[in-house]
Amino acid sequence: MDTGQTILIFSQLTLGAVATFLAIMLWSRTRNSAWMLIIIGAIIAYVEIVYSILTMFGMAGDFLVLGYVPVVSFTLPLVRMVFFIAAFLVMIIRSSRQK
Repeated sequence: MDTGQTILIFSQLTLGAVATFLAIMLWSRTRNSAWMLIIIGAIIAYVEIVYSILTMFGMAGDFLVLGYVPVVSFTLPLVRMVFFIAAFLVMIIRSSRQK
């Protein structure tokens, strides 16, 4: 592993950990459904980072494979985006009802 890859891994883990920590801190202070969905999306994004790094080191095997596609690697980004889409829809619906 070269220096650039080490810096990439370290920066992803560090910034992801900070974002996840702040998201969990916000979770304890809010009951807004849109914010809760964004927080869950941020936590899943960190899980995705950790899983991709473990896969890079060969520690996380793709034990569930559908065809030639590893299920976990395929679903983590999709689930994250579904939570973000749901949060944005909640905010759009909420703002359209206020008018």
